[in-house]
Order: sequence, then C-alpha cells, then structure tokens
Amino acid sequence: MIELTLKLLIAHVLGDFVFQSDKWVENKKQNRHKSPYLYYHLLIHLLTTCAVLQFKISYWPIVITIVLSHYIIDLVKLNFKHSNLYFILDQLAHIIVIGILVYIYEPFTVKFDLLYSTQSLILILAILCVTYVSAILMKLIMNKWVLDEDNSNDSLKHAGKYIGILERLFVFGFIVLNQWAAIGLLITAKSVFRFGDLSRAKDRKLTEYILIGTLLSFGFAFLIGLIYLQIKQ
Repeated sequence: MIELTLKLLIAHVLGDFVFQSDKWVENKKQNRHKSPYLYYHLLIHLLTTCAVLQFKISYWPIVITIVLSHYIIDLVKLNFKHSNLYFILDQLAHIIVIGILVYIYEPFTVKFDLLYSTQSLILILAILCVTYVSAILMKLIMNKWVLDEDNSNDSLKHAGKYIGILERLFVFGFIVLNQWAAIGLLITAKSVFRFGDLSRAKDRKLTEYILIGTLLSFGFAFLIGLIYLQIKQ
C-alpha cells in the first residue's frame, strides 16, 4: 500500500510541479480547454504514471483514471477564479483520487488512534501555543509601545507575525530534536538580517523594541519547548 501510494505521489509531483512550466500554466489559464499545454500536461502525467508503475498492464485502470481525473479536475479549476484556495482544492482532489485508487488495489484502514493519542494531543497543543497563542501574547505586551518609524506601508502585511511564528516553530523543533547549536545559528542569522534596522535607528527606542520582541519570541518558544519535553516523558 505504501509503495503504491509513494509511486503515484511521485508521478503526481513530477507531472504537476517538475515538468510543468509557468508558461504552460499561464496558457492554460487563458485558453482553458483549447490550450495545447493542457494536453501536453496530460501526456506528461500519462508517461510519469506509466514509468513509476513500470509499465505493468495490470495497472492500466490506474493510469487511465489518473489522466482522466486530471483532465476533469483541471478543467473545473480553469473555469473558476484563480486563487490559492482553488489551487489547494485542486491538489486535494488529486490526492483523494490517488487515495481511492490505492484503496481499490490494496485495501487499507485509516486509524485515527495515533492522532488522538496523548502524545499527539500534547504535540498539537504545544504547536498551537508556540504559534498563535504566543503571537497574541506578544501583541498584548508590545501594543503599549508605538514607534514613530512604524509604517505598515513599508512592510508586507502581517510579515512580522508570520516571521515570529516561523522562528518559534524552528526553535521549538530544534529543542525537541535536541539541536541547541542550531538555535544559536538561528539567533545569529536573525541578528544579521535585523542589523540594517538597528544601524539606522536614531535613538535607542527601535533597538529596544526589536530586542524585546526577539527575546519574547524566543523566550516563549523555549518555555513551551521545555514544558513539552517534560510533559511527554
């Protein structure tokens, strides 16, 4: 079951991402079913699927279903407004088709016991705390300071929030994996990137603001990571 799933996923990634250029995507968006690249795309999926299945005749229903489902799903997507949501739904539909085909050939049961185990629930709670809960707490703490230099037009929307979430996830992951040296490298890298902000500061306020935010972010990640390690033992 796992081997067949991996083969079909590899064929899907090759067809949808590796061997499909931006030119093909744009042409499909403009011409939809009339685009020749749509059919080149289907041909690529035909060849990659056949290749990973080693051209075995017994798998021909899988190959046909993959190609036809790609054609139908892509046509449906091309007739809607292009957005990240439709891209996600498109990929989800392809994965569901792969899952159904694998189940037909090699029946399997989906077990949710692992997801609802105590260890998994603790990990999920820790990740939620290190991302969104920490972000809200930091906002509550930092809101009392407003800098004159702050201008939302000078930065990407919510960039600071997502940068904080990502850095805390990295720190949390490094703590769980016991890679403490990597945390030092992360702090060094962030210091290098923020050097421009610190060097152009006219007074101590911006420096202090950045340091407080960084220390809070890393502090929350450290605290949650250490608590997680203690609880999961």
